[in-house]
Amino acid sequence: MASTSDRPAIDTPLVRRLVDSQFPQWAGLPLERLAQAGSDHVIHRLGRDLSVRLPRHAGAIGQARKELTWLPRLAPHLPLAVPEPVAVGEPGLGYPWPWAVTRWLDGEPATVEALEDSEETAVALAGFLTALQRFEADGLPLTPGIDRTADSLHSRDHATRAAISALDGVFDAGAMTKLWDAALEAPAWDRPPVWVHGDFHTGNLLTRDGRLSAVIDFGGFGLGDPACDLMIAHTLLSADSRAAFRAALGPDDATWTRGRGWALATGLNAYSFYGATDSRIAAQTTRQIHAALLG
Repeated sequence: MASTSDRPAIDTPLVRRLVDSQFPQWAGLPLERLAQAGSDHVIHRLGRDLSVRLPRHAGAIGQARKELTWLPRLAPHLPLAVPEPVAVGEPGLGYPWPWAVTRWLDGEPATVEALEDSEETAVALAGFLTALQRFEADGLPLTPGIDRTADSLHSRDHATRAAISALDGVFDAGAMTKLWDAALEAPAWDRPPVWVHGDFHTGNLLTRDGRLSAVIDFGGFGLGDPACDLMIAHTLLSADSRAAFRAALGPDDATWTRGRGWALATGLNAYSFYGATDSRIAAQTTRQIHAALLG
């Protein structure tokens, strides 16, 4: 993750100037910063129908153009709504990177409290992943950042073992090591790579009227091992609904074990960086790690 020194200052007056200078057709629309956004973007609502997303760090700078290229092609094939890109802004006024304007998606952030025991939600998540994995790009050339085959559990081995050691006493280091070893030893995905969301966790889901309605934040979208998307089983679902999700999706045992490894690795990474300063992330990732250990 990027350090704070790598992150440009982003405030509402800057976003206002960027919008007004590059997209004068929206200069008269009210602009409101959203209090809760992800670690990758600062998000503002622009008028009633648009949102503006500025990357916080260099690791997120390719997302605007990736979503503009891929989401319009992907959306008709998916059973849940996804963001609709409208425009990509250019660097300017001291801000160094491309940024995005998308259609506003109505909905509330998904929560464990509302959805963890919902078999309907579990089946809907499995249906979304099934449709995503079956997407055909119809010959569209692959763009930068789409190939995720090199992003494996093995590439995260050193960082994950370091986090296990550092957090011994907070979590059960022996149990985490056992799971991590099993995930690394599980047979690798030996079929052609499939389409994955790449960051499929509770924070990237929206609900309407208590039901799952949309999936957002496709910065990690690409072709890779589907195990990475199984982290949703451990960030959102309870034991019973997790079983329903697994039955509906039908991953083989090796893929499920690698998915538990992804949940452990990403949970430890987020806890290591934010657990001491953000109680919300600490609670979310603690739940994720314990769920991964349970299976």
